[in-house]
Amino acid sequence: MSTATPASSNSTGSLTAFLGRLSQQTDIVWAGVVVTIVGMMIIPLPPLLVDLLLTLNISISLTILLVSMYMEEPLEFSVFPSLLLIVTLFRLSLNIASTRLILLTGSGGEVIRAFGEFVVGGNYVVGLVVFLLLMVIQFAVITAGAGRVAEVSARFTLDAMPGKQMAIDADLNAGLITEVVAKDRREKIAREADFYGAMDGASKFVKGDAMAGIIITIINIIGGLIIGMLQLGMGAGEAAQTFTLLTVGDGLVSQIPSLLVSTATGIIVTRARSKKHMGGDVIDQLTTNPKALAIVATILAGFAVVPGLPTLPFLTLSGVVGTTSFVLNRRQQTAKQLPLLDGPDGEQKALPGAENKDEGEVLSLLRVDVLELEIGYGLIPLIDKNQGGDLLERVGYIRRQIAGELGFIVPKIRIRDNLRLNPNQYVVKLRGEEVSTGQLQPKMLLAMPGPMVTEELAGIDTTEPVFGLPALWIGLDKRGDAEIAGYTVVEPPSIIITHLTEVIRQHASALLGRQEVQELLDTLQERSPAVVNEVMNKPGLGTVQRVLQALLRERVPIRDLVIILESIADNVHDIGDADGLAEQARSYLGRTIVNGYRGFDGALHVFTLAPMIEHKINESLQQTPQGWIVNLSPDLAQPLMAQIAQQMETLASQGYDPVLVTNQRIRLPLKRFTNRSLPTLNVVSFREIPADLDVRAEGVVDVAAAHI
Repeated sequence: MSTATPASSNSTGSLTAFLGRLSQQTDIVWAGVVVTIVGMMIIPLPPLLVDLLLTLNISISLTILLVSMYMEEPLEFSVFPSLLLIVTLFRLSLNIASTRLILLTGSGGEVIRAFGEFVVGGNYVVGLVVFLLLMVIQFAVITAGAGRVAEVSARFTLDAMPGKQMAIDADLNAGLITEVVAKDRREKIAREADFYGAMDGASKFVKGDAMAGIIITIINIIGGLIIGMLQLGMGAGEAAQTFTLLTVGDGLVSQIPSLLVSTATGIIVTRARSKKHMGGDVIDQLTTNPKALAIVATILAGFAVVPGLPTLPFLTLSGVVGTTSFVLNRRQQTAKQLPLLDGPDGEQKALPGAENKDEGEVLSLLRVDVLELEIGYGLIPLIDKNQGGDLLERVGYIRRQIAGELGFIVPKIRIRDNLRLNPNQYVVKLRGEEVSTGQLQPKMLLAMPGPMVTEELAGIDTTEPVFGLPALWIGLDKRGDAEIAGYTVVEPPSIIITHLTEVIRQHASALLGRQEVQELLDTLQERSPAVVNEVMNKPGLGTVQRVLQALLRERVPIRDLVIILESIADNVHDIGDADGLAEQARSYLGRTIVNGYRGFDGALHVFTLAPMIEHKINESLQQTPQGWIVNLSPDLAQPLMAQIAQQMETLASQGYDPVLVTNQRIRLPLKRFTNRSLPTLNVVSFREIPADLDVRAEGVVDVAAAHI
């Protein structure tokens, strides 16, 4: 067992320290490299140094080619245009240095001699032909194609920029992405535009390099003949043999790395975005269909038996391709037999232990989505864009609509198919639990009779799933007849969207968690830091959340978050519970609340309680851990509810929202009292109604009517 000597250890440590310091000064290093490359064109170099630099040139070109093959998207090698310029300049400077060495000494170093003698067998005519073939391949095929692809890519990337920017803005407005994600995507779009624009120009370097290689070779041959014959006294044949062979060797040493870099340029500009490197994509996509490989194997076997064609090569390749096809086909059949399970993102995944044993995949199954829409397999066409489905896009609009209506961003709605459901059934889940469901006929229309139906339609009787109204399923060709007859006709996707929107409105308070409230406050912090800091100190995030939930529970918008926070800050020292703070916030938001109930004539149509009823309710108030409630006897409660329901029907028949006005003390307990039986009743306090609003009393719930 050998051990390192102290001297070698010190040398290694010094080298490591030097490289560490050097890596921190990359700007200075690159500036020095560029200056050195330019200096190589002027200063004569010794043969040994030229050999080292030529070898370095080949190594750099090979590295660039391999890096381009292993990248997953072009932006991973965004420095390539600038690097291409430096590498091209380095290669041209080597051409000049080697040309000077050949013409001055008649020798270009060991690397050039090896390429001139060993690679082309010492025959300068063969070497010249090989060199010209390399130039044709590079100039006419690779460089021309890469330049054209780079030009088209740059043009299409620049043309697509406005559309991509609009898509980012739409996702941001819909709440699908955060501001940070939007900023990253905008920066990526700008980088793509810069990259493809630079690649369009950088491809000209490759084309110019190829042309320069031809010109330099011609100049070297002519200059070598002149120097050999006139200065060195060689004969024409000897001069041609010596200098042409060295020139061809020099050209091959330069053009092989140039060909590698040109190939890398073509790979980068033609590379599409992928999740694998190029080798993985090629293997995956060429072996996707075993049938194609089986047909190729059959054709090769047919060539093997054709008279005059060599049997062994075709038969060998036929066996290799056929075996590959057989193995791939068996693998696909085995994969199809594996049991499948819905993954957390809705896609089909193999059961744990079959293929993927990553513990992270198992842990992700424990996640509970806030809001889910599950559909039966019969409704899949509604979300499949290839079949004209636009449900996914409409769901995105829901989040934007709720944000403008209620003032908070609905969490992402996950849509997945569920084979356990009936084919035409859909289910809405809140935190993993079903809250509503419905049945659809995806290839039919839902017709709901209006108040002025003139003709009965033939169809399948059903119940509209959102509000429980009677309806009919009719054929697509009967839409015009149904609308003329006074029916409201709705398409299946619109039913799901309406149902999902109504579920969100009903359960808005449950969707607003502490994290969502914190995000709202973080956004407001930039505009109104004083009020945010005040409420965060006291009463804190939890109380603010409960106040906002109390408002959303009665569908009060929380868009004007500044006013709500100011009301909390004004009253938090006198009122300790969230319900009381929410009631105070309602008085601050009075105009916003009642404006949503105004009739088509601009007035607020309401009914009230008789003073005796209000007095009875006030006396029956009882405080519980859940807040104040109304504790009336059944003899009083039942007729009271019946009379309130009658007043609601009267207002609804006139086209007005049912609004009950009472004093502030009993408003919330009365709303809780009526909510289960009369959930659509809107209860407001006198304090919430602005003084300048036109209020019209349409009825009174009195003692006589309630039989008290």
